[in-house]
Amino acid sequence: QLQASGGGLVQPGGSLRLTCATSGVTPDHYATGWFRQAPGNERDRVACVSSKDGITWYADSVKGRFTVSSDNDKNIVYLQMNSLKPEDAAVYYCAADATVLCGSTAQGFDNWGQGTLVTVSS
Repeated sequence: QLQASGGGLVQPGGSLRLTCATSGVTPDHYATGWFRQAPGNERDRVACVSSKDGITWYADSVKGRFTVSSDNDKNIVYLQMNSLKPEDAAVYYCAADATVLCGSTAQGFDNWGQGTLVTVSS
């Protein structure tokens, strides 16, 4: 039901926009979060948007560089990533859930898409 895309190879300082298609999930009542997992690491929170009221949440490590937004008409959630750093490299996942608040950890989300790989390297 969730489909993440938009990953790729980018140089440090570059930008990427990830897309999460949320068809089949009612966006007006869901928190949609972006998470990332690097090899050997846990799946960490990155950003989240509540499609009901537009409230957003960001991890400290991405504040000021990443922007999460939703287009409820298109059932899409975006993650605009600017000023990318090598430490941002990971597999990025989107997830949605009707019972959690933005900022919840991965364990709170029940609906997941497949990941999209982001590589930041010169």
